[in-house]
Amino acid sequence: MSIDWEKEVSHRSDELINDLSELVSIDSSRDTEHKTSDYPLGPGPAKALQTFLHFADRDGFATKNVDNLAGRIELGDSDDAIAILAHVDVVPEGPGWNTNPFEPVIKDGNFYARGASDDKGPSLAAYYAMKIIKELNLPTSKSAQLILGTDEESEWVGMNHYMEKETLPETGFSPDAEFPAINGEKGIVSFRVNFPTPTIGLVKNFVAGIRPNMVPQNAESDLDLTKVSVEDVKANLNDFLAANPEIKGSVTVTDDIASVKIIGKGAHAMEPYNGINAATYLAKFLTAFDLNDSEKLYFSFIANDLHLDFAGKHLGIANKDDVMGELTLSPNIYEYDADKANILLNIRYPKGDTGETLTDKINKALPENVSAAIEGHNQLPHFVAADDPLVQALVGAYRDHTDDDTEPFTVGGGTYGRILKHGIAYGAMFPGDENVMHQPNEYINLDKLMKSTAIYADAIYRLIK
Repeated sequence: MSIDWEKEVSHRSDELINDLSELVSIDSSRDTEHKTSDYPLGPGPAKALQTFLHFADRDGFATKNVDNLAGRIELGDSDDAIAILAHVDVVPEGPGWNTNPFEPVIKDGNFYARGASDDKGPSLAAYYAMKIIKELNLPTSKSAQLILGTDEESEWVGMNHYMEKETLPETGFSPDAEFPAINGEKGIVSFRVNFPTPTIGLVKNFVAGIRPNMVPQNAESDLDLTKVSVEDVKANLNDFLAANPEIKGSVTVTDDIASVKIIGKGAHAMEPYNGINAATYLAKFLTAFDLNDSEKLYFSFIANDLHLDFAGKHLGIANKDDVMGELTLSPNIYEYDADKANILLNIRYPKGDTGETLTDKINKALPENVSAAIEGHNQLPHFVAADDPLVQALVGAYRDHTDDDTEPFTVGGGTYGRILKHGIAYGAMFPGDENVMHQPNEYINLDKLMKSTAIYADAIYRLIK
């Protein structure tokens, strides 16, 4: 049977766009400040999950909501199932948007909204792929389960809860990365670096960062104008901006406080070199002033050991694997005030290291009385050989729709694909696409969204027919 998958997608494109518009209108970022017993991660993630499951109920699928933390949509009733692991949560909107991130806008063929590419658009593409197979009443020998998490961007609470309550298939993919296939994912771990309680001098506070997996676009610090003149602050900033044209900055004066703000460029922490870390630039700016010993310890460490060191050479953790590539370091959250001083480092590491080896290396490189410890969960590196039948089947479907011979590769991002014993990440970005995940003005190209839906339909059917 020859099926024109792209034609089938085109018949449903308007419906897909309507569903995506409804889904991205929900701010489903983690919001535990407003959690309840019914909404353990806040109301947004639960509402997005319920909305997605409602689409499937409307279309006649069997569904299950697992405590508003995860959900399942089933195609077929065979006990032999493949898993498609996706997520409905998003990172916070962050600064820099040209439009409301939760009011979708279509412009020049692109669909702009938070979650459009990560991961609501690709998740719905995978869902519509299953919908096409169902509506065509195609014969299958296996079933497919689209399993939706609600906390992929943070601690994976939703998917971990699902695995405690339900049985997860061993084989499948996550539509949360790039084509032709991501058959390897680096390990991911965050470290909290703690400094002694500061003695406040010139710098009253310093803050930057939204999430561990986002390069901070903005950084701000309040300076005490009884210790420095506002003229010096403004003159120094003008000189600093002239020497670093890649950033923007400003000074706002209120009474005896000069608030200095640096604006860089946000990026996904797996590719920190694609961003401009506003915090490390601001720290470098501050080191030009007459700082006390406490301030020097914190800001000189950032300026000398973290600024533009994406490989972690100064921390003694640089490492490269022939298949997985280089370790990357992204210092993404900063807190400095009268009560605390710390930095959160996000590290993507290849084979050859563990959480323990990284802990030892980092602590040996830190200044005296400064220490680092793992915060959150440590995700180990994951790899499936390129000649594995799963990889070959998925890549084959991609190539039949694109005539592109790009080989599978490894990334520093972390997807649900690594949860599966036999799983990879698969689309929906295409080779050469701009990576706008976690960035302002996130978008997905609608033609490519439809193309990816056809690829997913073909690929899923190859796995379950």
